[in-house]
Amino acid sequence: MTAILRVAALAAAALVTAAPAFAQQKITLRYAHVGAEGESQTRYAAELAKLVNERTHGRVEIRVFPGSQLGNLSEMIDGVRVGSIHMAHHDFSSLDRIEKDVSVFNAPYAFRNPEHAMRATDEATSPVMREINQKLVEKGGVRIVGNFYRGARQLTARYPVKSPKDMQGKKFRAVPVPLWNSMIKGMGAIPTPVEISEIMPALMTGLVEGQENPLNNIIARKMWEANKYVMMTSHMESVLAVFVNEKSWTAIPEADRKIMQECFREVGQRSLKWAKDAEADEVAVLKKNGVTIIDESSGLDLKAFRDAVGKQILTDYPHWGPYLGKLNEVQG
Repeated sequence: MTAILRVAALAAAALVTAAPAFAQQKITLRYAHVGAEGESQTRYAAELAKLVNERTHGRVEIRVFPGSQLGNLSEMIDGVRVGSIHMAHHDFSSLDRIEKDVSVFNAPYAFRNPEHAMRATDEATSPVMREINQKLVEKGGVRIVGNFYRGARQLTARYPVKSPKDMQGKKFRAVPVPLWNSMIKGMGAIPTPVEISEIMPALMTGLVEGQENPLNNIIARKMWEANKYVMMTSHMESVLAVFVNEKSWTAIPEADRKIMQECFREVGQRSLKWAKDAEADEVAVLKKNGVTIIDESSGLDLKAFRDAVGKQILTDYPHWGPYLGKLNEVQG
């Protein structure tokens, strides 16, 4: 099915199911994401849907469609904008077609630790989040309503990498949004946009030499089948945004919206614990599958990565200085 037909079909489905739902007591929301089975983002969506159903006593039902069932990243964002998909989650940068500065929440090395990353991307504790979220609502009819943590993003490759010099002239996968192009370029490589659903074929065929993702994703997709080296660059604290179509959101009674916001925050906090509890086990799983872990103790030059990426980001986004300063001021 073509992208246009898929969106049209979803829009038709929305007219059939969403409008009557909002007119009655029960509301049904379609929630899309690109995550695969076994990923923490898939667990988040499932636990959120369960909790919302319980806390609202069935007045709000969230039906989750994982694994790009409702389209690729671009189609998913378009679906939320027009309301054929009610809610979704992905990196903040995926919304940059609406408001470019939302990508600041994905800026490499912007956060001190996972807790700081969560608070700096929470509207309740982050002035920058409040400002940019209002722009998303006004420009695109999309609102960020929650966030969750899935671990620091690490680099993988077919060969050992210890500094940006080792990536010079090599093709590495970039999430298909502009910020990732800047980051991968800063690392010394040639950014090559690839959808997550196509990442394994791209790695296996050599279309790209490597990629970067949280350890949970690397394991869930068995990336060791193509990349035997994992570099612990921790270049990005991976917090994903949960966002909704504004009209769908405001159609929910205020009391249930408040309950849902409590659920977003509660499951978001659970995600911090999931990531912390899993890290040691994840490294063990990778080693068991023949992966070599490269960190500072084995020669990884983190300062070189931080300096090179930081320079590239400020070259491409020179006005982000004040935003990054305000994010740094958030306690956490």
